[in-house]
Amino acid sequence: MDDNTKNLIQNHIDTNEVCLFMKGTPDAPQCGFSMAVINMLKLLEVNFGSVNVLEDQNVRDGVKTFSDWPTIPQLYIKKEFVGGCDIVKEMYENGELKKILEDKKINFKK
Repeated sequence: MDDNTKNLIQNHIDTNEVCLFMKGTPDAPQCGFSMAVINMLKLLEVNFGSVNVLEDQNVRDGVKTFSDWPTIPQLYIKKEFVGGCDIVKEMYENGELKKILEDKKINFKK
């Protein structure tokens, strides 16, 4: 991964308390796994930023190297990698995701 791609990924993570690297956009997800994570974030009513990896092949490949995680979507909370769809789903179902968001004082929608 080149430095420009690494810096771009890091910038997205740094500027969004909750950052989702996904296929598509929150309003038009292009994959079921991305849609599932979006739905969980929406149900928790949390503000989040998203990055459509389909718009930039370097970001799509680079984020996998950056996180050392082979799949997309990828969720970051307060600059910390949380996981992909399966992990986020498990954390959502057992209440851990909501607790992490609250503990990290993430802004919820009013």
